[in-house]
Amino acid sequence: MREKIYNVIDSANNETRLATFYDFFMMAVIVISLIPLAFKVDPPVFMITDKACTVIFIIDYILRWVTADYKFGKKSASSFIRYPISPMAIVDLVSILPSISAVNSGFKVLRVMRMIRALRVLRIFKAARYSKSLQIISGVMKKSKEPLIAVCTLAIAYILVSALVILNVEPDSFSSFFDAVYWATVSLTTVGYGDIYPVTTIGRMVTMLSSLFGIAIVALPSGIITAGYLEELKMMRREQKNGRKRENETEPKQTDSKAVETAENQK
Repeated sequence: MREKIYNVIDSANNETRLATFYDFFMMAVIVISLIPLAFKVDPPVFMITDKACTVIFIIDYILRWVTADYKFGKKSASSFIRYPISPMAIVDLVSILPSISAVNSGFKVLRVMRMIRALRVLRIFKAARYSKSLQIISGVMKKSKEPLIAVCTLAIAYILVSALVILNVEPDSFSSFFDAVYWATVSLTTVGYGDIYPVTTIGRMVTMLSSLFGIAIVALPSGIITAGYLEELKMMRREQKNGRKRENETEPKQTDSKAVETAENQK
């Protein structure tokens, strides 16, 4: 019984109709539970839907805890002890606590954590093209991990150096190092909100240089991911072609063997 429940609620490798329906149902519940976040005042209907969604989340949490041994592949008590401290279990618990807390308004911000729950049920799209694209991007990120880390390190170093320079060049415009880091980040991404900006000639020159270098740094990860994505697509096409060739090569052999068997039977 518990194994059947696990196959339904955690259907990563299971594509039954019941499992797919459960994923769609949980996605719908998550979306409904997030609707009140778009309103400053909660009408009575939102209170009812919030309680109903919370009950469903609690049932889902209990079912996942009860079937933890199937999830971790260990038929022991350690699986049930390990589950509550697993990342997604913590997210599930955080999504439940705001609604069952006595001081609901104080925990309203934590309801945003329910959006993270949606990442788990996105596996319902694994058979669709969108899911394949996510798998490709995930593979590209893993293969390009080292260059992406190098680019991120370069960006962080550039932001800190730019912040130190602008803070010493324009101490009147930037009251703290955090303001300088904020300005450097905005300049790096070429967003330019305009709430904090230099007023001296030297400060403006630093800003121009920061923006120019920022374009190059921001473009680096995009190029790495795009190149890896195209390479992954080429590999997938090669595998598909090789698979078709193998199928075409095996089909004549099977036909010949059947013909030989038929001839022998006739004899």
